[in-house]
Amino acid sequence: MFYPTLLAFAVLNSPAAEAQSALEDGFAGALRGCEEWVLNPSSWIDGVAPFVSVVGLGNQMSLVAQVDAASLPPVPLRRANHYWRINSTETAGYVLIVSDELPMCHITGGGSLDLQPYVEAVLASEEFEARWEAAERSETGDIKSTTYRNRRNPSLTAVISRANAPGARLDRVQVLVTGTYAVSD
Repeated sequence: MFYPTLLAFAVLNSPAAEAQSALEDGFAGALRGCEEWVLNPSSWIDGVAPFVSVVGLGNQMSLVAQVDAASLPPVPLRRANHYWRINSTETAGYVLIVSDELPMCHITGGGSLDLQPYVEAVLASEEFEARWEAAERSETGDIKSTTYRNRRNPSLTAVISRANAPGARLDRVQVLVTGTYAVSD
């Protein structure tokens, strides 16, 4: 006898479904962290507990002393940085880098799994689209980049670069986000 409800439960609770959820949650959390760090310093200035709570990843996210060179932001943004590792699965995840002195954030993602479908799912989500709007798009080779403007505070923009199709190489950073806040003079 076939039980569709049991089949749906088994599929939704399979290791692949758990990895999908964790990889989407990890990227969405990194983006929330980027936005929160830059737009709401009160969430971390007197301790990071409120910031970690807003990000919503619990013990998946931890502060680390250093990260690989491939995860570092451009040289001008390497000032007073803090490194947050987001372990979405045992072999794939994200790094969120923020600064105490510069209104910026930097996210990289990589690992043994193809992150492109998960990144695209987050970018197409209602949660993301409610907070960010696409301003500019470009494509070079197998990489596409989109500049997003924050809807709450348009001075915060983020360039999100990722593979333009699933199945890209896994031996490099698979998603790269650099968010900056334009400070008026």
